[in-house]
Amino acid sequence: MVAKVIIGIGIFFLLLTWWAVFDISQKDFGTILKKVLWGFAALIPFFGPLIYFVIGYRKGKKVAPNG
Repeated sequence: MVAKVIIGIGIFFLLLTWWAVFDISQKDFGTILKKVLWGFAALIPFFGPLIYFVIGYRKGKKVAPNG
């Protein structure tokens, strides 16, 4: 039972990390350095995606698709 809870939490944070990385790749943060730093921050296990979604999510601007 405990193993299932731990695996479930791990999968949740894995999906949250993927979502953060995908979101960072789709936004403009002003400079490439800021984008890279947010990308690295999102890869910090467990806390990285939470930090990104609390602090960095609104800092980036959605890039308009070319087409």
